[in-house]
Amino acid sequence: MDKYCTLLFLRDGDHILLAMKKRGFGSGYWNGIGGKIDQGESIEQALVRECQEEINVTPTTWQKIAEHDFLMDTDSQPWHMFVHAYVTDEWQGSPVETEEMAPKWFHRDSIPYDKMWQDDLYWIPHVLDGKKIAGFFTFDQANNLLTHDVRHVTILPGKIPVGK
Repeated sequence: MDKYCTLLFLRDGDHILLAMKKRGFGSGYWNGIGGKIDQGESIEQALVRECQEEINVTPTTWQKIAEHDFLMDTDSQPWHMFVHAYVTDEWQGSPVETEEMAPKWFHRDSIPYDKMWQDDLYWIPHVLDGKKIAGFFTFDQANNLLTHDVRHVTILPGKIPVGK
């Protein structure tokens, strides 16, 4: 199953907003804000919609920081996810908890990587330092990281398709 998604991190100086996923895919993990790109929706439209739905905030500007290709290596139900990741320091509204996400601000030196997807440790510090990242990650059925390939790029490859 191929899935195309967005991921957005709100940033305020040396602080980054993460949200605890409360239900569905990724529940129990701290993550950025985002989700599936719906049919006929642009990446940017999905980015704004997901942020409004998940934490009641509307980003007004954003910068693309990464493209990731995720693969779960399994015989029964493999999944393949393409993620367009962004950061913003301008938005309208204040982050609030919803049925899906519980947002919290973290200083960049106290990001809870031990309670996040295992790939995050390999790329988030780089994007917080202003680098652009192209990543490829594989996971097993228990969401354990099997392999990772993280590359600093000056221009994002643009090879990850937009939602169908």
